[in-house]
Amino acid sequence: MEPAVEPAPPSFEYGYVPEVGNNSNTSSTGHLPQDYRFALLVIYALILLGGTLNVVIMSCMLQSRRRLSFTNVSVINLILVHSLFLLTVPFRIFYYASNTWSLGLHFCKIVSVMIHAHMYLAFIFYVLLLIVRYIEHSRSKRLLDFHRVFHATVASAVVWLVIFGSMFPPTMLKYGLSASDSTQCFHFGEALKDSAVKILNYLICTTVLLVWTVLLFFQIYFLLYVGKKYGTRDRQEFWVELKNAVFLMVMFFCFVPYQVFRIYYVSKDVSSDSEIQNKNEIFLAFTAFSCFDMIVFAGRDLYKNIMSKGCMH
Repeated sequence: MEPAVEPAPPSFEYGYVPEVGNNSNTSSTGHLPQDYRFALLVIYALILLGGTLNVVIMSCMLQSRRRLSFTNVSVINLILVHSLFLLTVPFRIFYYASNTWSLGLHFCKIVSVMIHAHMYLAFIFYVLLLIVRYIEHSRSKRLLDFHRVFHATVASAVVWLVIFGSMFPPTMLKYGLSASDSTQCFHFGEALKDSAVKILNYLICTTVLLVWTVLLFFQIYFLLYVGKKYGTRDRQEFWVELKNAVFLMVMFFCFVPYQVFRIYYVSKDVSSDSEIQNKNEIFLAFTAFSCFDMIVFAGRDLYKNIMSKGCMH
């Protein structure tokens, strides 16, 4: 009798991957692993609920303010920024829950670009708001009011057009050209193979981090100055500066980690490293917690007014 011939090991051609145990976190189709999907589901569910509450609180706060101050106009823009982004969050939740995308590549790009637009629009309005408040504080007078709705609209539209005009055309025309699986979404790392895209990402990340650092320096200076001049107890000036610091805290926890990781992310060959792409999705998701900004900023005084007067008074 001839000796039994052992079957040849399975070939690794044509994308075959042997099973190793029963690892639920391994995706044979290249989709997100289960642990990442669960984490993103929890994050975006919290963002949808908390962000909606935040928009309601911001809207209630504006009802008692009729003057078109720079602060009020900035808050109005933040309401629009958060609201527009929150409209896309259910699609992300559906994708991470089902682990498949069935709404087409173009809509995937729109949903994808909205979280970036939300981050940078919110960042810009935070920066403008803080700069104006710092200048007003140093001059002890109100710097800027919009006397007409038209002027406020034009100023706001310029910021929106700069962000959307610089993000939507490249995303719609250049990203996802090599996508071979229409059931996946938000994986556009192949665009970073272009050296110009890499340089642009480095410049954006460096600018965001530098601007935040400069604002932090001024905030520390004003806090020390006010604390030394007026003390820290029962002084309105000191608490105003603390409220300004809240925006810096929101920017730090929501935007700074992503920008730091983004520099590392861009430096890698992300097209062949699915693990770093998954981590990028987690860091990117945390930027959306800026939807909680007014919940943190408002303080207990606003909640007391809402509970005592309601939104319609």
